[in-house]
Amino acid sequence: MFNKILIANRGEIACRVMETARRLGLRTVAVYSDADRDAKHVALADEAVHIGHGPAPADSYLLQDEILAAAKATGAEGIHPGYGFLSENPDFVEKVEAAGLAFIGPSAAAIRAMGLKDAAKALMEEAGVPVVPGYHGENQEAGFLAEQAEQIGYPVLIKAVAGGGGKGMRLVEAPKDFADALASAQGEATTAFGNPAVLIEKYVQKPRHIEVQVFGDGVSAVHLFERDCSLQRRHQKVIEEAPAPGMTQEMRRAMGQAAVRAAEAIGYAGAGTVEFIVDGSDGLRADRFWFMEMNTRLQVEHPVTEAITGVDLVEWQLRVASGEGLPCRQEDLTITGHAFEARLYAEDVPKGFLPATGTLSHLTFPDGVRADSGVRAGDTISPWYDPMIAKVVVHGPSRAAALRRLEDALMRTEVAGTVTNLAFLGALAGHAGFAAGDVDTGLIARDLDSLAAAPEPDPRHQVAAAMAALDLIDTTAETGFTLWAPLQRAVELSWQGTSFVATVAVDGPDHQTWSIGSETLSCVRRAQGWDVAGMRLPPVVRDGARITVFDRFGLSFDIIDPLARDAGMTGDGNVVEAPMPGLVKAVFARVGAPVAAGDRLAILEAMKMEHALLAARDGIVAEILAQAGDQVEAGAALVRLEEAEPSA
Repeated sequence: MFNKILIANRGEIACRVMETARRLGLRTVAVYSDADRDAKHVALADEAVHIGHGPAPADSYLLQDEILAAAKATGAEGIHPGYGFLSENPDFVEKVEAAGLAFIGPSAAAIRAMGLKDAAKALMEEAGVPVVPGYHGENQEAGFLAEQAEQIGYPVLIKAVAGGGGKGMRLVEAPKDFADALASAQGEATTAFGNPAVLIEKYVQKPRHIEVQVFGDGVSAVHLFERDCSLQRRHQKVIEEAPAPGMTQEMRRAMGQAAVRAAEAIGYAGAGTVEFIVDGSDGLRADRFWFMEMNTRLQVEHPVTEAITGVDLVEWQLRVASGEGLPCRQEDLTITGHAFEARLYAEDVPKGFLPATGTLSHLTFPDGVRADSGVRAGDTISPWYDPMIAKVVVHGPSRAAALRRLEDALMRTEVAGTVTNLAFLGALAGHAGFAAGDVDTGLIARDLDSLAAAPEPDPRHQVAAAMAALDLIDTTAETGFTLWAPLQRAVELSWQGTSFVATVAVDGPDHQTWSIGSETLSCVRRAQGWDVAGMRLPPVVRDGARITVFDRFGLSFDIIDPLARDAGMTGDGNVVEAPMPGLVKAVFARVGAPVAAGDRLAILEAMKMEHALLAARDGIVAEILAQAGDQVEAGAALVRLEEAEPSA
């Protein structure tokens, strides 16, 4: 076993690896960028080395030579890549080994074998792993393509080779429709791309994303059963679970054996995941799953596998990388209960899942819940990296029990200082179809409007926020009284841009009467705290002018300063601002040019995503206030519009 390892990553995965290493008695070395100088993973490590000359990954966590130099300087014997960054870079693996260090992961050859999807599928076919039936050849003769469709089996998808945006794509459900659909697809492909070539693939009518955790020692491999990752938004996993709902023993055996064949075919060492697309239209059947790709690293969702197997996958990685064989045999592995993982992100769901930043003024998770996190209260969500706050993981004796625990865990998770997707996760956990195990990759898209709806406060939440604003939660016998009568006070707050006034009469240290609009609520102090209209006051935190009430997954209110509000009313409302800190990738606006509402004015890159900034109304570009390449803060003015002059 190693004595010291370096973790070439950041955030929750770096912390996760360090926790296991510490339990095994290993010393750890962290690397960090300018933005991560005070990060949690730096504090957890025994040693930390600053790398790079800036916060961007290209200037820090992707600097291979600097990472190797840090490992050498600190006496680390192995490098754990985590996931992302350099974890699937075969050139880096070769550099690590050339430096006399151990790479805690698969070989460069194994990574390369699975790096190109077409080559990987051909390799899997040779190994006897089922792949999605399809034709990707050069023969484009109509009759030949019709024969291929028959062999694949209807329904099929005709897809333009040079396609994108759905152009040149046709779903064909019966042979009689193939010729017309082919002609239509080829015509559209020619118009859109100048290339009529198409490919044909089996159409999976109710797709599910089920993956199998494998682990190898370079010769032999075992599987640690499956995970269902079908709950996705734009191909991004949201909630994962293990085992897959509706899985039969026959299909589990077939998928597990296929995954092991895949791993052994490339001499795989370490933890990896073989991903399959599954047709769930007729239940789970052993002849309805096909290889998609293999992730040659530890997966974000590995905790659910650990929960149902009792295995620490990071410990296994460390043991195999240090020269030990497989820690156990296939027959020794069993499934106990059910587990879920929900990915908690800093993002504004009602605004299209816009990634967010902010300083976490408060962050707590309920007891009995595994929360893998790379941040703490007081830490800042940076625009330079993925905005994940934590992975909330629960385990129960059955799927229903585990799902109840997930709902409860999400309801009792408390986050303040940034907007999050917590309410969205809660809505998913309570979704009737999901609860029934009726999942597929299209579930979120079908019900997005209801799932993404922001929770609404009621007067009890408004009172809780107002009590915090006026410092009336922890009152004393002298609080709130004039010499002769109860004192009335008022405060103005806003909820998502809508303001309201709350007025209170403090009748003593243990009683308050609140008025909000037409509502009057009586508040009484009990031994356990305040009761508002007969219900317990939810937990509340205040951070400056922002108040968060921890109910319905977190409700945030702002205290309105009348002077600041009046000053702000002098603005003309024509300035396009950056919604978050980021890099200006492009500016399309030109001074003097007319624009219409919805026109794209600039592109901002933040949180690994590009965001189009659009004109809110018709007008003329009066001023360009930022250029491509500028790094800007949230609220920075980028473009100013003015009214178009009326035509003569």
